Amino acid sequence: MYDIIYIGGGLNYAGAIVAAKNGKKVALIESDMSQLGGICLHKGCIPSKMFLHYSNLVYESQNEIVNGSPHLDMKILCEKKDDLLKSVTKVVQQQCSHFELIEGKGKLIAPHKVEVNGKVIEGKNIVIGTGSSPFIPEGIVHNAKDVIISDDVLNLQELPKKIAIYGTGAIGLEMASFFATAGVEVSLINRHDKILKNAHPSIENAVQMQLEKLNVNILSNHSVNKAKSTKKGVHITYEDGGSNYTEMLLVATGRRPNIDVIGCDAIEVKHGIVTDTYFETTLEKHYAIGDCNGKLQLAHAARAEVLNVTEHILGKNPHPLDLEHVVKFIHTLPMSYAVVGKTKIQLENAGIKYKESLVALNQFTYSSYNHANKGLMVSFVDEEGFILGAEILAPHAEEIIATVAMSLAGEMDVTQAKRTILAHPTFSEALERTFYKL
Repeated sequence: MYDIIYIGGGLNYAGAIVAAKNGKKVALIESDMSQLGGICLHKGCIPSKMFLHYSNLVYESQNEIVNGSPHLDMKILCEKKDDLLKSVTKVVQQQCSHFELIEGKGKLIAPHKVEVNGKVIEGKNIVIGTGSSPFIPEGIVHNAKDVIISDDVLNLQELPKKIAIYGTGAIGLEMASFFATAGVEVSLINRHDKILKNAHPSIENAVQMQLEKLNVNILSNHSVNKAKSTKKGVHITYEDGGSNYTEMLLVATGRRPNIDVIGCDAIEVKHGIVTDTYFETTLEKHYAIGDCNGKLQLAHAARAEVLNVTEHILGKNPHPLDLEHVVKFIHTLPMSYAVVGKTKIQLENAGIKYKESLVALNQFTYSSYNHANKGLMVSFVDEEGFILGAEILAPHAEEIIATVAMSLAGEMDVTQAKRTILAHPTFSEALERTFYKL
């Protein structure tokens, strides 16, 4: 009998480390120990941001001041990525040396009972963190060669001349930025009429202009009906009857929670595994964290959730997490989009009275040589002046918005925020300006 069994070796490992250090008997089940640390580490945010970093270097060098025509050597980039991941995986494995690691596919077959490798083990508490998997719509034939998903991008040995990307979520927009800044001709297939339908309208418009400046061809209101590899290339057929060929198609149509771990009727499953404020499922002492609970598909959210659950199990009475206070961002280039707290769309849909302060980055000289003339920062406060949230489009927006995240955690009002003096010249001073305008 274990005190805690963690199923899934993604960010679950962070909770397992804490539990073991607090004297609990812990087991962590992972289907592939070479992937310990999860999708973010091996196939998601770590390698993808590395790719974006180097493609941005190529983009930044394309001006009259820098001589030459640099390009990405994908073979070397993949080698550097593999070396980095091997090194980090070893560190994670060392951190997990204080509890039992079980390689195999775990399945919850009854309350407190997990089947793995043909055996049944028991735990007083079960924490499920099985992540998510790419969703490939019916009619699209994935072959990992010219009809690919984001996992396959990270192993490309050479760049295509042309690529079509289906989907305008975080993965689609980031990969469009990667390929475009690396010099690939990109077509972005969007099922809707807007790129970021939930973003501030001014930011949505600026993101579209940024993509167009990178020569990304945006096909709005296009839904793919079928796509398969042929001798002439990937043949894409749309729902309106139109079709075209492309050298390569990247399918970036979202991810689905991995819920096949549940073999117990006492746990309710809808879009994901249903949980309460403390991420406890409909079965007492059984928890679900990360992508599999269908709340937020973000590694830092999963880490916060599993640490919260572990503290709850340890009897430390943690405060419930406010998932609205989790920073969300899309690492587009050269400017990224970040948000925390309430957005303009959410405030209006909820009928909440608010005041908005918008500052354009072209007011700051710093923007002129950072490709940020179309950048924006927007802050929101309620009628009493308390900060509700912010939306940012700027280089490294995911870093800048940390100031607002801390303000939300500290329940600051705009009077307190105005006391903050931020550095010049930086983009953060534009955020300071939004507070002064409120």
